[in-house]
Amino acid sequence: MWRYGPWAVIVGASDGIGAAFAEELAARGSNLVLVARRQTVLDELAGRLRTAHGVRIRVAAVDAGTPEGIAAIAGAGEDVGLLVCVAALAPIAPFLELTPAQLDAVLDLNCRSAAHLAHAFGTRMAARGRGGIVLLSSLAGGQGSALVTHYAATKAYLRVLAEGLWEELGPRGVDVLASCPGLVRTPTFARTDATLPRLVPPPTAPRTVARQTLAAIGRRPVVIPGRLNRLAGTAVRLLPRRRAIALASSRTRSMYPAESRRSARGDGPTG
Repeated sequence: MWRYGPWAVIVGASDGIGAAFAEELAARGSNLVLVARRQTVLDELAGRLRTAHGVRIRVAAVDAGTPEGIAAIAGAGEDVGLLVCVAALAPIAPFLELTPAQLDAVLDLNCRSAAHLAHAFGTRMAARGRGGIVLLSSLAGGQGSALVTHYAATKAYLRVLAEGLWEELGPRGVDVLASCPGLVRTPTFARTDATLPRLVPPPTAPRTVARQTLAAIGRRPVVIPGRLNRLAGTAVRLLPRRRAIALASSRTRSMYPAESRRSARGDGPTG
């Protein structure tokens, strides 16, 4: 049984990092509530984990970025001892080319959902005197960057939220951790068809992110999975702020040259 209790909730569990957390926790004997929008994918993952590890699994095919989805997740009746919030939207486009609906959707899923779920589950965990909360931030949240301006800002919010909750809830028995990976080898990242620039650490395996995050919870407020990512994160923090922003923007533009060209031409919304 996972040390925080018999059940864990993973928001954004269908593939990539969320599925890796599901694999790692199931291997540790934790029962799981798997949350994502795609019912079929969740059912397949649940079946595989039940067979491999003999744990109990529930699936909730809901949109975590909506009030109804948040309420459904928060209403999980099991003895939930660990909350892992992975789900996120990451549009790659100049900020002014995002629609108002896109701006709201990113805030709803990346920030509002995590805040409400941390509040709901954190309240119960603090009352029991035991629990853990993992919020997936990113190295992108360490500074602003062109083309991912809105996404990076939401990841900065998650890191600061986790740091504050680590201080507030730690004395009440609740461990809180912000996990800040760099590039991760997920299906979502593969679909972006990014071109990796020189001197950028290669994408980390999702299982590495999950394992190092679970090893760090209860030990510190923030973890950067991957040795090369930790070195890169440290190096960027030592730079003057203007230089750090320029470097992050240059790397993002080189990864997504088509978006950079679109911005220069002023082709309009990316939709």
